[in-house]
Amino acid sequence: MSIDTVLESIGASFGPIDPDSVRAVGGGSINRCYELTCRDGRRAFLKLNEASALDMFEAESAGLVELAAAGALRVPAPLATGVSETAAYLLMEHLEFGGKTGQAAAELGTRLARQHRQLGNAFGWHRDNTIGSTPQINGVAADWLEFWREARLGYQLRLARANGLGARVVRRGEELLDRLPAFFDDYDPEPSLLHGDLWGGNWGATVDGEPVIFDPAVYYGDRETDIAMTMLFGGFGTEFLDAYEQAWSLHPGFRRRADLYNLYHVLNHFNLFGGGYQQQAAALLDRLLH
Repeated sequence: MSIDTVLESIGASFGPIDPDSVRAVGGGSINRCYELTCRDGRRAFLKLNEASALDMFEAESAGLVELAAAGALRVPAPLATGVSETAAYLLMEHLEFGGKTGQAAAELGTRLARQHRQLGNAFGWHRDNTIGSTPQINGVAADWLEFWREARLGYQLRLARANGLGARVVRRGEELLDRLPAFFDDYDPEPSLLHGDLWGGNWGATVDGEPVIFDPAVYYGDRETDIAMTMLFGGFGTEFLDAYEQAWSLHPGFRRRADLYNLYHVLNHFNLFGGGYQQQAAALLDRLLH
């Protein structure tokens, strides 16, 4: 997977790249990432993966467009996707990041509430995408509970069973799927526009303090799922949630559904990385079924 051929392909449509400007940067465990500068001075951010990842990059690009259209939160603008020999690529606007201040976190909360008020006609999305490198099945559904049971928890549980999740944990997961209605006795979610993978590593603030979200796994669903994930690994601070709740209060039953929604991500981490995520999934299931 040669970056040189990718740069040639990008240069043909986007403009010649200054080869001395290309710098490898961190981009998580999935992609190879670079910052670069075109000869006309425009800066860009490049993600590379195997050619088979083109659909993943195209879905990410479409998700960024969907989020930008809501006019609530800044996202990096996608510039190009494609394949060059054995490498798929996604080229995006380069943003200069500063520190994550409490003020930026509060602004993120306010603007995320505004994004969540962008409602769809149904749950899901018009195309599948990925959560990490795991396929995220979307489709379109009128009923949130059925969507969460089949396209989210049930799907991850089936993957986890195939990946060696313990039999007891699988049985507890199947029991939870049968008992999902109990979590929605007095709550009827709306299909809000979601980031879908909102952990602390997927937001930042520009040098001017404007909050930015990126690496989305977009779909329309219960806004509580985004908020629950902000609590799973940290990185948001009290200013974020306070500002969100001031803009749009959460339902009183949110805290008991937070574990339900985060179980999806913990099972996904088991499917991606294995290890201790089985114990974390088991603990969540024990709490949910208690």
